Amino acid sequence: MTAKECILGRRSIRQYSDKPVDESVLREIVEEASYAPSWKHTQITRYIAVTDPAVKNKIAKEGTTIWPGNGRIIEQAPVLVAVTAIKGRSGYERDGSFSTVREDRWQFYDAGVASQTFCLAAYEHGLGTVILGLFDIDTVSSILNLPEDRELVALIPLGYPAEEPTAPKRKSVDDLLTVI
Repeated sequence: MTAKECILGRRSIRQYSDKPVDESVLREIVEEASYAPSWKHTQITRYIAVTDPAVKNKIAKEGTTIWPGNGRIIEQAPVLVAVTAIKGRSGYERDGSFSTVREDRWQFYDAGVASQTFCLAAYEHGLGTVILGLFDIDTVSSILNLPEDRELVALIPLGYPAEEPTAPKRKSVDDLLTVI
């Protein structure tokens, strides 16, 4: 699969088969995602793979009350990946000061790039993903028992697709690109 085929073919998957995801495949995906660029090569993104149905369902029930549809997606995915970022590294100088006026917001950029790289790697392995942002951060962080130095950024259900959605309409290049 070429990079272009991967980019153009990947879709957000919201329905999964019950086929389990082998841990070795998950480890390969994380290894491939580790090549995502990051601020000064800080590599702050960390992944928590939730495979225990009880924990996954608790997150689905208690952590998605602001958008219950996400809970239904999480419940039927074999794996839920919590994307976290180590705080206080991305966007900082060694002395602890901010490098730019964007301050610590670079960690979200780094985690976003890593999340998309994770999803593309998963697609190349025949797996489907969708990046979820609507969930109760405090509730899910508590369920996962996140350490104080970590921030929960996104949730990514992962599994073998049980659907083949078509590509939604895209804006034209003229709408997206300004050349000066």
